[in-house]
Amino acid sequence: MDIKDAVTNLLNTKAKKITVIVIAAIILVLIIGLITLGTMGRPMDPNNTETVKVKIEAGSGTIQIAQTLVENNIIDNPTSFRIWSKLKGHDGNYKAGTYSLSQSMSFSDIAEIIVGGKVDATVFGIPEGYTIYQVADKLSKDGLVDKEKFIDLLENGDFSSEYEFLKGAQNNKNRLEGYLYPNTYFVDEDASEEAFIKVMLDQFGKEVTEEHYQKAKDMGLTMNEVITIASIIQRECDVSKEGDKVASVIYNRLELGMPLQMCSTVQYILGEPKPVLSVADTRIESPYNTYLHTGLPPGPICSPNIDAIEAALNPADTDYLYFVLSEKLDGTSNFSNNYEKFKRDSENYSRAYDAANK
Repeated sequence: MDIKDAVTNLLNTKAKKITVIVIAAIILVLIIGLITLGTMGRPMDPNNTETVKVKIEAGSGTIQIAQTLVENNIIDNPTSFRIWSKLKGHDGNYKAGTYSLSQSMSFSDIAEIIVGGKVDATVFGIPEGYTIYQVADKLSKDGLVDKEKFIDLLENGDFSSEYEFLKGAQNNKNRLEGYLYPNTYFVDEDASEEAFIKVMLDQFGKEVTEEHYQKAKDMGLTMNEVITIASIIQRECDVSKEGDKVASVIYNRLELGMPLQMCSTVQYILGEPKPVLSVADTRIESPYNTYLHTGLPPGPICSPNIDAIEAALNPADTDYLYFVLSEKLDGTSNFSNNYEKFKRDSENYSRAYDAANK
């Protein structure tokens, strides 16, 4: 073997050794990496299950989220959390909200909650037929909002840039009347007054579809007029049973130029409902008083549900001009197309009501 061959063999032997060393090093790095990946996601303290409210602000990236978790003493190494999030594909998928987290949670537990948007939720319900001020009273009594802030937003907040349907609403302090859709809702536990309003406006936007807008257009009505009619229907009857009939009375009276003379509109002026209106009540000067003014009031008088909205858009085909609660006292009404029958129906109801309340 000459020197050249000896040198070649030596180099090949060294190359093989280097290759083996490199491969071994790579394997070692992978093993260390896997071990590190497994350990970096471990809970800070497996025995500490006390939860802490952690708020992840909207627009926060993984870096900010990791720092927030450190500041709330949920994790102790923000770099590990960022690397782990990147490797697991969670980077950029975390959602804003307020979450209950603890030191006993692993990175996987934390990620499952924040990526899944499993926020601490407050549940609240708004019945159909509530006015915006009744909504304010209810949420305030339930300890969910600051009443003064909530009413200030109702009367002065500008939501029309976000909600197209509000651009046609009445232009006064009651601009949101009729649009805080009645439903059961879930909001972030520390939701602001504005968030409560928006979740109800969002639901209105979901319930009232393009088909409803097209139907209103075909009838020559604006959506605000439809919601106004629906709100009167909501307050005047059992919508599911008689909504379309009450709607027909409204349209028949409007067509004839008759005042609507709906008690619900006067009740709206009074604020506090009365069992029976007085003659003086029906003479209160207000654009909402349909005993004094013909046509529709300037806007809705409460928040109607979708059934009332559907009734407003699909009135029954009748010649009814009058209705009054029936003597059965079961919430149903007697409908008629002449005043004499209406008077008899009214007298029958009055007698039945007086007898039942002796």
